[in-house]
Amino acid sequence: MKLYSFWRSSTSYRTRIALGLKGLHADNIPVNIVTAEHRGSVYAKINPEMRMPTLIDGEHTLTQSLAIIEYLEEKYPEPPLLPLNIYERARVRALALAVACDISPLNNTSPLLYLSQKLGLTEEQKVEWMRHWISSGFEVLEQLLITSPYTGTFCHGATPGMADCCLVPQLYNARRYHIDLTDFPLITRIDAACAKLPAFIAAHPSNQPDAVK
Repeated sequence: MKLYSFWRSSTSYRTRIALGLKGLHADNIPVNIVTAEHRGSVYAKINPEMRMPTLIDGEHTLTQSLAIIEYLEEKYPEPPLLPLNIYERARVRALALAVACDISPLNNTSPLLYLSQKLGLTEEQKVEWMRHWISSGFEVLEQLLITSPYTGTFCHGATPGMADCCLVPQLYNARRYHIDLTDFPLITRIDAACAKLPAFIAAHPSNQPDAVK
């Protein structure tokens, strides 16, 4: 397998975590978002969406991080990233989507460029935008976790899964922008538990070959 990714991309990060939890190896092929390499003709032929990441598995090209994670779950079911019970599976997917759909897209490169280039927002205003949407998203996520009897050491029970794959990269972004996490003790506790595991350590942006030190 080959994984086209960018070291600091949260979607790449969550995919790397999933691969690690599955015990799978994918050759990393860096694509530099900062220099707009993802918008060049070479990568556009691989992924017409020109977004991160892209997973090549044999003759198959897969895009969109959650679709990739679902693919890995179905092709390599052990260890599982989703529980067996149908309701619990829906719960884990909902937690993952709360990050992947409600928080992460508002802080991606494309909308941030639009805010600065088209709407004229300053860098400080863009940072405030990111802080607002991450914090408000975390408020909802914290309540979803607090009010569920299924929350354990991780987002669901005693083993990490799809929701944790999405949560941890978003915590990384929150810390990048110096967001106060005091009001999210459960989220940060889960993040701390994940940070001790080899799959999460190996997937961390600072441990990628293209990382800017």
